[in-house]
Amino acid sequence: MRGESPSNSPGALRRGIALGAAPDYLSPMTRDLQTVADAALAAAKAAGADAADVLVDDGTSVSVDVRQGQLEQAERAEGVDIGLRVFVGQRQAIVSGSDFSQSTLVTMATRGVAMAKEAPEDPYIGLASADQLATDWDIAALELNDPAAEPTPDALQDDARIAEEAALQNSGVSQVQSASASYVERDIYLAATNGFSAGYQRTNRSVSCVAIAGTGLQMERDYDGDGRIFQSDLRSPVEIGQTAAARAVERQGAKKPPTGAYPVFFDERISSSLIGHLLAAINGAMIARGSSWLLDGLGTQVLPKGLDLYEDPHRPRVSGSRPFDAEGLATRPRKIVDDGVLTGWTLDLANARKLGMQSTGSAGRGIGSAPSPSSGNVILMQGAASHADLIRDMGTGLLVTSMIGSTINSNTGDYSRGAAGMWVENGEIAYPVNECTIAGNLHDMLKSFVPANDARPWLSRVVPSLLIEGMTLAGE
Repeated sequence: MRGESPSNSPGALRRGIALGAAPDYLSPMTRDLQTVADAALAAAKAAGADAADVLVDDGTSVSVDVRQGQLEQAERAEGVDIGLRVFVGQRQAIVSGSDFSQSTLVTMATRGVAMAKEAPEDPYIGLASADQLATDWDIAALELNDPAAEPTPDALQDDARIAEEAALQNSGVSQVQSASASYVERDIYLAATNGFSAGYQRTNRSVSCVAIAGTGLQMERDYDGDGRIFQSDLRSPVEIGQTAAARAVERQGAKKPPTGAYPVFFDERISSSLIGHLLAAINGAMIARGSSWLLDGLGTQVLPKGLDLYEDPHRPRVSGSRPFDAEGLATRPRKIVDDGVLTGWTLDLANARKLGMQSTGSAGRGIGSAPSPSSGNVILMQGAASHADLIRDMGTGLLVTSMIGSTINSNTGDYSRGAAGMWVENGEIAYPVNECTIAGNLHDMLKSFVPANDARPWLSRVVPSLLIEGMTLAGE
């Protein structure tokens, strides 16, 4: 029965026991996915695979776009995708499909085994051992699935229309480029021949608006949006439309800032990108390849002293939460940076084996790809100063609210990006700026920033605005 949520079924998905036959807590849809997964594994073994795992993803997505008060586009997609990974000795191959008939599963398995036999050997690949597998978790505590009914297309259209109308009420807005609303529901099931077999459901609801102020060559664009697991947590379409409009109007009359060395204040909307560069640099795949600017950074200072950066995959109602990783290992909170010092890499099984370490339960995976390290919910310790306090303290410099393009040297940490935002003089916002480039080196940037206290706690990456004292600006 499509769409039944764990909270509508007594005991459903409340606690996971990874080993064993079909448990009673699985919802009817998840039971169906388990049947598909079991059939795929059986087909792989029959085709000659020594081991195999399979990811099954049953999804429904609905999106609606509104323009000038009228429905511009509506899309609905439903389908089941299957990704089967097979092992023949120390060789592997991945095949995927969207048809779960028995004949198709047999064909996928046969082709996968044939491909694996031609693949190069890799001494580090392989499934988790039984003692590494997750065996117990509390799905209900993660609140990944909204029990509310799927919104109707009319309800989504109303949200998008309301956001557009709210933006157009701002007299400085000349048009709304787009106003959208969407809903996604996914059932995910992972199973492997090592005995792991479990799944869960998750939902997402979003509203966004892009507003344009001015006309001709004076046009400026900005946006706002929100995405939540629970409909009841979503910010109102009115607020989203109004915020998008206000941001676009603020950018009117933008000009290039002066060239030189100035403080740069990364607004909370885009500050998480800086932490994202750190997370990319400590990804185990980058470390194992020797292509990271933090290759020798373990145990060294990478953030300002006194700051912690930690990952918590168990935060309720947050999109990056999950009970187990893509290899069936338990996810758990971990401190990535302690008092400014890097404590470890982000690892899946294969890269952990290459480095002589243990997986951090951080494997992610797509339907057609092998597991690889990925970071989920990350939280940077906030500072004591407000956004306004840091603008006052920075004196003269650039407040960055949006960025385009990216030139990041993964080996050296050299950083260069196009930027736009507001020019600050004597601690006060003076005028909007665009068409400038900011440059520096991530080693220095990340060790010297000052955090504000304005992070949004419901995001998967909770990062406040960050002030960096000295960067190079290329403008006029």
